[in-house]
Amino acid sequence: MQRLALIFFVAFELCYYLLIAQTGIVEYFNSDMLAIGTLPVGGVLGAIYVMFSRFSKKTLLISLLSLQTIITLFYPDFTPFMLFILGISVGGIAPILVNSLKLQKGLEMGISLAIAYTVGTALFTTDPASRLYMALFFSVIALISVHFLPSMIEVKQRYKSYFDYSLLAMMTLWVFLDSALFETLSRDVYIPIWRGGFSVEIVIFHILGIVAAFSYKIERVQKELLILSLFAFSYLLFFLQEALLLSIVYPFVISYYNVIILQNLIKVKDFRMIAVSMIFIGWIASGAGLLVALENLIIFVPIVFLGAIIHMFNGQIKFNKEIHYV
Repeated sequence: MQRLALIFFVAFELCYYLLIAQTGIVEYFNSDMLAIGTLPVGGVLGAIYVMFSRFSKKTLLISLLSLQTIITLFYPDFTPFMLFILGISVGGIAPILVNSLKLQKGLEMGISLAIAYTVGTALFTTDPASRLYMALFFSVIALISVHFLPSMIEVKQRYKSYFDYSLLAMMTLWVFLDSALFETLSRDVYIPIWRGGFSVEIVIFHILGIVAAFSYKIERVQKELLILSLFAFSYLLFFLQEALLLSIVYPFVISYYNVIILQNLIKVKDFRMIAVSMIFIGWIASGAGLLVALENLIIFVPIVFLGAIIHMFNGQIKFNKEIHYV
């Protein structure tokens, strides 16, 4: 029962994020950054709050999910203050959700992600203004599931441990690349892969991306190069307006890199560093990607790939030299 509850909590909270916080609100407010700007501010403060809170993780989850559900009752007509409060709840839940994944096995995590991507893809074409009932459903299911979570979620984490900031930078880059392309595609009238009849392909390759990430173990540098290469290919397909191929490659890399991010984060012993990571990954990177889409700056994104690849090779050269001297 506890395992099933954890699957439902992770899956439906991700559904809430994908269809409500990430797309529903942004589309309803026509991507007006001034109108929705309090949401990411609240998200950052929510992550900071759970970093220093003395309450148990389970108590925090119940209170934040309850707050999320109450605010959702007013969807989609949120005031800036309501968006701020919603941001606090979503932003605070995210690092605890990641921390709870330490209790999951690979298969269970894969099922949670598969449910989220399948539901998110199937319901993406619904009118953002009419998502109140689905938002309440997602939030209530997540809230009910939390009551059945294992008590291990409340175990205190030690705050002094090594953290790989270069890995955080790379993960932040992946989310930025994803966000910039996703937000651009969701506004593109010529290659709307979610609204263009490619839902089946998208779901299939989301699931294949999850399976590949769990099934094939490769070195870190190879993973980073593979993810960057798949993103580069996705951008190329976007520029070439190849909708079918894009609906195959892009969902695959989304699922693949998200599994890698979660696998890396659940290895972090310091809960505060998980929260800091979620600030960069969940708010800063996605916000920067949204800005790129709104300002039509995606044509300049390929420059980022060049910088990232150069950085990777420099790091590998230094690593090889250190091994040689040892």
